[in-house]
Amino acid sequence: MLTLFALPKPFKGHTGIIQRNAITSWTHLKPLPEIILFGDEIGTLEMCNELGLQHIPDIKRNKCGTPLVSDLFEKAQQRTRYPMLCYVNADIILISDFMRAVLRVSQWDDPFLMVGQRWDVDIKEPWDFTRKDHEKELNLLIEKLGKLRPRTGIDYFVFPKGLYDFIPPFAIGRKIWDNWLVWYACHQKSILVDATKVITAVHQNHDYSNITFEFEEEQYNYEMAGGMKKIFTIADAKYRFTVDGLKRNLCLEHFRRKLEILYYSLRY
Repeated sequence: MLTLFALPKPFKGHTGIIQRNAITSWTHLKPLPEIILFGDEIGTLEMCNELGLQHIPDIKRNKCGTPLVSDLFEKAQQRTRYPMLCYVNADIILISDFMRAVLRVSQWDDPFLMVGQRWDVDIKEPWDFTRKDHEKELNLLIEKLGKLRPRTGIDYFVFPKGLYDFIPPFAIGRKIWDNWLVWYACHQKSILVDATKVITAVHQNHDYSNITFEFEEEQYNYEMAGGMKKIFTIADAKYRFTVDGLKRNLCLEHFRRKLEILYYSLRY
């Protein structure tokens, strides 16, 4: 019913540990999604062989050598055998509430995009997902030390196949591209849903020392996005997913975003 796809970094040091934690967590989801890992970074093929995942090594890159979001999403939509997909960053742990939310949105007839905020926590060691109480321990860790990231960053996108029929050649891992994907879904008249209340997306903290050419590529992403009026956030969601079902988004930040969009539309 669902294809999860991701583009891991090299499996080295702490990055290797948290990516292994994240990807292993996906293999414990029920019902089990199809999982595709893209790229030819160190350790990706070995991870796929170990866990029985699909591997697509070829991915187009820009002049800086950074993979392109457009090629990633195009190939994922071509290769999936299911009607729904989810791009997720390779350092995000997902637990059972994720598939419960996916099962609920799979009943919708209208096109949609489901996104949500993440919880930032420090995890330094391999996480044992075979323990019966591993989800309880993870939730306790979040409750004690977790920090909810602002609505500007998006780490997962659940959407129906074919929603993204066009994406500019954004550099992945840089800013703006994720916000443009949210704008495009809204531009296509899709229902944008904030699933923060029902999906526990766990981001394992790490440094960003591996990022190079950041300023140049972020400027390029910004230019291709088309400026501030096409940079949306989770706060732009018209609806919120709650334990009681779909509710209109009445949070203050949502209405503030409406005013910002009006301002950018008038100015630009």
